[in-house]
Amino acid sequence: MLRVLAIDGPAASGKSSTAALVARTLGWAHLDSGALYRAVTLATIDRMGREGSGKGEGWSAQRILALAEELPVRLVLVANSYRPEVAGVDVEAEIRSDRVTASVSEVAAIAEIRRWVNARQREAVQAHPSGVVVDGRDIGTVVFPDAPLKIFLTATPHERARRRLTQRGHGLDDAQVDQESRALQARDEADASRPVAPLRAAADAVFLDSTRLSLAEQVDQVVALARDRFPD
Repeated sequence: MLRVLAIDGPAASGKSSTAALVARTLGWAHLDSGALYRAVTLATIDRMGREGSGKGEGWSAQRILALAEELPVRLVLVANSYRPEVAGVDVEAEIRSDRVTASVSEVAAIAEIRRWVNARQREAVQAHPSGVVVDGRDIGTVVFPDAPLKIFLTATPHERARRRLTQRGHGLDDAQVDQESRALQARDEADASRPVAPLRAAADAVFLDSTRLSLAEQVDQVVALARDRFPD
C-alpha cells in the first residue's frame, strides 16, 4: 500500500501546521509541497532578478529548471521533515519572505515546473519507508491520486485571514481582517481557475472544515482517520 496521507486545501487553511503535527503523532515524515515551489522561486529571484514591473524578465521554464538542477534545489530529509535547500543551504526561513510570496504563484503556474516538483516529491516519498504526510493544493488530485487517504482542509476566508494575521504577529482589527480575507478569496479564485492543476478536492477526499476547530482538534480527527485507514 502507498503510505501517503494527502492534505489539500486553500491558502492559510492550516494544511502545513496540521500535516506536521499529524506526521509527528504517527511517526511519519512531513513534506510541505509549497516549500519546494518557494525554494525554486527564491533561487530564480536571486539568480535571475526581477524587473520593477513585477514581470520576471527571461523567466522561461527551461532556464528555471536548468538553474534548479545546477544549484541544485532539492528536498533533504532531516528529523522526519523534508527541508528545502538551495546550493546546499537550508532556506526554510528565506522562502517565507514577502518577496518569495509575491512571486511563487507565477513560478508554480508553469506546467514544466509543476512536473519537475511533482517528480521530486514522488522520489522523496518513495525513499521513506514508514509513510509521509504531504500537504499542498493538488496532492490528492495530481501528485498522489492513489493516496489511500485524502483530506481537503478548509475554513472560511474570515477565519483563515484571522489565523494568518495572528501568525504574522499583526493586529486583528476589522479592517485588517477584511483586507486579508479579500486577498485570500482572490487567491482562492486564482488557484481554482488556473489551467494547470487547479485547486479542487479529489472525488474521494474527506472534507474537514476547521473554522470552529482548534489545531489540536483537527489534528486528532485526521490522526483518527489515518489510523483507521493505514494498517500498522
